Amino acid sequence: MEIKIILFDLDFTLLHSDKSVSEYTVNVLKECSKKGILTGFCTSRGNSTIKNLQELINPDIVICNSGACVYYHNQLIQSVTFSQEETHAIFENAYSVFGSEVEMTCDTLDDMYWNRKDSKSLPYNPNALYDDFRNFNQSAMKICIQTQDDKKINRVIEGIENCDLIPFSDIPWYKLSPVNASKEKGIVFLSEYLKVPLENIVAFGDDFSDIGMLKMCGKGVAVANAIPQVREIADELTDSCDQDGVANWIVKAGVLEKQ
Repeated sequence: MEIKIILFDLDFTLLHSDKSVSEYTVNVLKECSKKGILTGFCTSRGNSTIKNLQELINPDIVICNSGACVYYHNQLIQSVTFSQEETHAIFENAYSVFGSEVEMTCDTLDDMYWNRKDSKSLPYNPNALYDDFRNFNQSAMKICIQTQDDKKINRVIEGIENCDLIPFSDIPWYKLSPVNASKEKGIVFLSEYLKVPLENIVAFGDDFSDIGMLKMCGKGVAVANAIPQVREIADELTDSCDQDGVANWIVKAGVLEKQ
């Protein structure tokens, strides 16, 4: 297999459990770039939560907001959003189904919004902008709702055809995205844009949203801490995120030596 692109999820895949990344991993990824191998993020996170990692790692590619945004060398080449009407309907339905205390976040191209100023259930992005989403007038790229009730969350998206939802395995939240915004669809767009066949792409992941891209790419690698569903479909397994699994696989597979 000739590897031309290496893509990796961030949380619990590239990053350690404490959200840090080792100097060893950073150096391995930089060596990939020197060898002409493109590297990049493929994450559910939005732009506002990965800027520090972009500055540290300097990836060639960033696929974020669960595939709604695709960047190549810091240039936006693909963007997918809910319409303003769809965005409003989701928020309105969520309040109707779950009540006024429902906790929600929303990512746009550049910002993240939260309908809690304090008492947030997660420390995730404490700098998020506040909005109660009652009169939100922007188009969302991704909406997250705190719940584990699959019946209720499906009621939220009733009548909204342009909406996919998927749970997070590590937190009791669901992610809602436009139908054409997924990690695998972002990768397909990138593959066509760069004229790099999918068979020349390696993808790393750990969670539900990574299953599609691991199955689709030429090589799908699961970290040891991945959920069982991801480990089952992966072509290969590597060490855990806390053991620098992504970097270890690159080195052990001889990727840098073969170029």
